[in-house]
Amino acid sequence: MSLSLIIKREFNAKVRNKSFIVMTFLSPLLFVGMALLVGYLASVNGDEVVKIALHDQSGVLAKDFKNDKKTHYTDLSSLPLNVAKEKAAESYEGLIYVPAVTDTKELVHKVEYISNDSPSMEFIGGIEDVINDKLTKNNLAQAGIDYKKIDAAKTNADIKLSKFSGEESLRWLNEIKIGIGFAFGYLIMMFIIIYGNMVMRSVIEEKTNRIIEIIISSVKPFQLMMGKIIGTSMAGLLQFLIWAILGGVLLFVAANVFGLQVGASGAVTAEAMQANTGKMAEMQSYLGEIYQLPWATMLISFLLFFIGGFFLYSSIYASIGAAVDSETDSQQFLLPIILPLMLGVYVGFFTVINDPHGTVATIFSMIPLTSPIVMMMRLPFGVPLWEIALSMTILFLTFFGVVWFAAKIYRIGILMYGKKPTYKELFKWLKY
Repeated sequence: MSLSLIIKREFNAKVRNKSFIVMTFLSPLLFVGMALLVGYLASVNGDEVVKIALHDQSGVLAKDFKNDKKTHYTDLSSLPLNVAKEKAAESYEGLIYVPAVTDTKELVHKVEYISNDSPSMEFIGGIEDVINDKLTKNNLAQAGIDYKKIDAAKTNADIKLSKFSGEESLRWLNEIKIGIGFAFGYLIMMFIIIYGNMVMRSVIEEKTNRIIEIIISSVKPFQLMMGKIIGTSMAGLLQFLIWAILGGVLLFVAANVFGLQVGASGAVTAEAMQANTGKMAEMQSYLGEIYQLPWATMLISFLLFFIGGFFLYSSIYASIGAAVDSETDSQQFLLPIILPLMLGVYVGFFTVINDPHGTVATIFSMIPLTSPIVMMMRLPFGVPLWEIALSMTILFLTFFGVVWFAAKIYRIGILMYGKKPTYKELFKWLKY
């Protein structure tokens, strides 16, 4: 049995699986459905009004809490405090209690929010802003300073961003780039975990059913391991390609459907376009910047980093599958595999957005266990080709080295039964 036959066998076994077929065509619809559901739930939550009761014994702050779309305040100051608390507990989210004081400066530490539920920091921050603003005005008035003049003297700076070439730069462009890079990096991580586990489960299943004993009588363990890795990676790439095509079709259909809905009323559309000319121009600028991203480099790099990262991690998954007798036994070995992937996501997200070409981001984009994720996050910001080539070279060289070690574990562990291996025993197998 040659390597090509093993690859074909593994590929056919994956793509003809019913769950693979169902999830391949159902997943894009599920993602779209989830996005619509999240949007709907967000709109439902956005329409909810939070009712808050006020009990201001000092008579200083009650008028400063203004109703808005999200919050409605009701003044219960005319009621006794205990009655106001009971009513607030029954009909309101909480009660803002402002005690009577001799000096308004004391209110800095004496205002109290009473509720059975823990409020959000944003909500508490809003209350504190109202108190700070009111007390600041009182302090200025007591000092004989006209707050209106101070307020009129305030300015809001709006820095214009531009490139040395003279082209205008956009304010939120970095966030968009990190979002695109994060999506690519996260996809690689998820594919490695999902399909790496497929490789491991396939090895465990064949080992448990003793089919492996028949297979290795006509093929070398190394060829069997590589066949599983390559066949599964091809199935993963096929699934990703189908998802990309279906996703593009769904986006095209959605754009046309929404376009027809918007254009149903010509007068409203024209009016809206005139009112939002500035926003449309800004949106076009963002789309233009996104279009100018190095998409060819990003897509080719995604393919190569996916293959290299998957091969690297799948060889480890395959050796773990060969070393254990069940999926339960494999749990002790999976954490060291997942940790570098998670580290790559967090390091990439928290360092690339601040300094995509900094020392930390550059180093982790070269370390083979994290480079598929971190480098993909850096690519939208523009990375020299020599760095990409160096990172890929290190990744594939590491893969060949790991495969050599993994093959030793695979060769011995594939016929080991009835005993849970330890890290110490795995190191011993490397010496055989």
